[in-house]
Amino acid sequence: MIPFNKPCITGDEEAYIQQVIRNQKLSGKGEFGKKCTEWLENRLGCEKALLTPSCTHALEMTALLTDIQEGDEVIMPSYTFVSTANAFVLRGASIRFVDISADTMNIDPTMIKKAITEKTKAIVVVHYAGVACDMGEIMDIANSHDIWVIEDAAQALLSTYKGRPLGTIGHFGTFSFHETKNYTCGEGGALIINSANSIQHAEIIQEKGTDRSQFLKGMIDKYTWQDVGSSYLLSDLNAAYLYAQFENADSINEERLRYWEHYKEGLQPMADRNLISTPHVPEDCQHNAHMFYIKTAKSDDCDHLRAYLDDQGIMAVPHYVPLHPTNAGETYSEFYGEDKYTTSESEKILRLPLYYGMGDEAVAHVVERIHAYYEI
Repeated sequence: MIPFNKPCITGDEEAYIQQVIRNQKLSGKGEFGKKCTEWLENRLGCEKALLTPSCTHALEMTALLTDIQEGDEVIMPSYTFVSTANAFVLRGASIRFVDISADTMNIDPTMIKKAITEKTKAIVVVHYAGVACDMGEIMDIANSHDIWVIEDAAQALLSTYKGRPLGTIGHFGTFSFHETKNYTCGEGGALIINSANSIQHAEIIQEKGTDRSQFLKGMIDKYTWQDVGSSYLLSDLNAAYLYAQFENADSINEERLRYWEHYKEGLQPMADRNLISTPHVPEDCQHNAHMFYIKTAKSDDCDHLRAYLDDQGIMAVPHYVPLHPTNAGETYSEFYGEDKYTTSESEKILRLPLYYGMGDEAVAHVVERIHAYYEI
């Protein structure tokens, strides 16, 4: 069986974890935690990066940093992981889902503009498959209404929009280092802070609501409770695993992009005949090959192709079920405007295997089996 995903391993992970054990510093902000945050800040050119236990936790921190309160409205796509919405529902916000663009599966900026009310506090964009949303138009809309912008860049580390790294364009960005992501430590995440004014507040939230960060920097002689917060620190054991991958980030990225291009070229004959469609990457965007998906002509075709590939020893999987028609979605949200693409397009998506170390032969085999399915 060709699996859908394998966690990335580059070779130095075990040695670095052993180093953490020898350091006798297993909790957050140890040697490797500092190396990872420095790598993120240097590579992305952001004001500040904080490691968190997950992207979910990083999103929850943004809800606190933007002071989301009961009755506030937050605009986002329904086609996303549940954590995108949960982070703001936990603070009492009402979610306004809007439709996506069919070509990228990203939030449609024209629908954001129409959904804004006097209660709108934030816009959360999701860079699906590591392909950027239209951040120029979205930031113009947000700035004209004085609204926060949070980039859920869980899938988008090292992707760019007009040359700018994703996660660094909005007020805050969040990344995931779950084992399904390009760079992983099992469970982990990061919060990117793009405004110097928010750094101290973010550090207090991360340290259970205390000013312990200032204490560790020698700025105060003891730390005390300052605000609402929680334990949003990543263990140095996880950071050690992650740093081994950051050191090899470019080679990981290059290999994944090669597989992505192989899929794109190999499946083009079927796209030319409108049997399937393949991902669209806008001209101003550089993606990170987080995933390769196809869309079948009809949703039933997707189920049939998935079953066929499973019989052929190839694990292909669908993706998000839109949030708005679910039990929780009907309680905490509304879908503003017409659901023209969110549900119908999501039902056609089938993600193909793509992971570091997969090998060109395995990619070629998947392509060949899809050709056989369509008898091309």
